[in-house]
Amino acid sequence: MRNLRRPGRDDRDEMRRTTFFLLLLACLGSVRAAVPNGDAKAAYPEEQTVQQTERDTPEPGWWSAASGRQHFDRHYLQPFGHLPEQDNVLQRGGNTWRTLHNGALAQVMGWLIVLTVIGLALVWRIFGRAKTPPPTGRDILRFDAWQRIVHWSTAIAFVLLALSGLVILFGKALILPWLGHDAFAWVAQFSKWLHNICGPVFIACTAVMFLTFVRRNFMRRSDWHWLRTLGGTIGNKLAPSAYFNGGEKVWFWLGVLGLGVLMSITGLVLDFPYWSGGGSTRYVQQVADVFHLLGAALFIAATLGHIYLGTIGVPGTYRGMRDGFVDEAWAAEHHRIWLEEEVHAGTLQRSAVHPDPMQRGAT
Repeated sequence: MRNLRRPGRDDRDEMRRTTFFLLLLACLGSVRAAVPNGDAKAAYPEEQTVQQTERDTPEPGWWSAASGRQHFDRHYLQPFGHLPEQDNVLQRGGNTWRTLHNGALAQVMGWLIVLTVIGLALVWRIFGRAKTPPPTGRDILRFDAWQRIVHWSTAIAFVLLALSGLVILFGKALILPWLGHDAFAWVAQFSKWLHNICGPVFIACTAVMFLTFVRRNFMRRSDWHWLRTLGGTIGNKLAPSAYFNGGEKVWFWLGVLGLGVLMSITGLVLDFPYWSGGGSTRYVQQVADVFHLLGAALFIAATLGHIYLGTIGVPGTYRGMRDGFVDEAWAAEHHRIWLEEEVHAGTLQRSAVHPDPMQRGAT
């Protein structure tokens, strides 16, 4: 019988190189097949006509607004020139956009979300929960009813947008194989409808949230100290903060306002392509889609961090947005400047459950 030997280091290296080479060939083949090239055949007679008449015309790049091929098609039912690009029967940039959308951008978004979840799990495993002193039983008002309504309305709209958007982007690859074509068709159609409806709702909620919380989010000297020390992580001494700390203010300006504006503008372009009788070209739609997808990836990743810090990361924070009240010890630990200012101004509102400051008991 022939002696069998275990693969050596050279054999394993050769196997890795062969596998990498095959994967590279597969990727190159798929890219070449996805993007039109000189060997591509016309899909219908009008496209063949365009290819013949413009054979020697240089092809504009994908980032050029003139990437479309214009050619009058006698089969159009509406008068010529009634809609933008009605005479555009072939746009090479569309296939480039589709390959980018379903390929690199989808992978970047997927991996960013996965790595964010893994990163938060590692933070939880290494650092655990933030230290919070024992409760005093004296509750003080942090968020009134209007602030909580605005926050949760915006949050619910965002979650619905994120879930429906993920279904639209990844559903065909992840859900369709086990759900089946018929059932997935209903799921996809409902997700598209939900995404289009919730978009304008989210824009309105974001605008109201900005107006509600903006006066509490202007940067102060204590916020820069909070950011330099990462809230006290550097130096092992908790940095004092006002109503919102430096990290929450960065989230407000870059997340709620910055990403909110980006998602709102690009979302409206995609949601209303023929608003007020005008219309945007396919090129504009494609560029808006790219920025919408990148913005969504950053928004979802940042929101996951926001949810982590507002729940299990910093105990007591979620209760403030759920019930409106926080324990006085929690406020003194995490927002001492705000507590001192409220006490000094005489505007601190206490819970009716334990109005007497001398009372004790955990809530």
